[in-house]
Amino acid sequence: MSVMVWWLSSGSSAGFTRDNCCMHDRHKTSVIAAIGIALAAGVILLRVFDPATSTLFPPCPFRYVTGLYCPGCGSLRAVHQLLHGDFHAAWAMNPLTVLLFPFLAYALAWEAAFYCRGLRLPQSTLPGTWIRALCVAIVLFGTARNIPAHPFNLLAPGAMLKGENLNRAALRIASGY
Repeated sequence: MSVMVWWLSSGSSAGFTRDNCCMHDRHKTSVIAAIGIALAAGVILLRVFDPATSTLFPPCPFRYVTGLYCPGCGSLRAVHQLLHGDFHAAWAMNPLTVLLFPFLAYALAWEAAFYCRGLRLPQSTLPGTWIRALCVAIVLFGTARNIPAHPFNLLAPGAMLKGENLNRAALRIASGY
């Protein structure tokens, strides 16, 4: 009780002092730096190590348990291919990731700009029906990629590359990629 009275009588209605605000700024800077370093390390690891062949990245838990592809299966491989500039291979791994990646990148940039500087980038608000439609599209994509009939089987990660990419794989091996 006496601590509460001292806190209220300290002259600051919110309990913040100049030292607390500076500490908050230092904490914010530390958090931003840690997130930036972790993100950069993740991008470097994903650029250097191929998720298809490396044991560094875990397998999809949904696929591991059920044997079915989830809507996100192939996303790491798709981002790996995008980091190498191979849009076609990225599209073959997970077209949904390739379509949604620019929107995710913009959303992260918007959050970072707001958190760091208090800046608001141009933002479009989506009506609830669009968000629900996106959720339905993701569920339908996840369902369709597990139908074992043509053309749905082409939605499985890497299925679009199997026939045509035998020559591309040979070229990639020859070029040292």
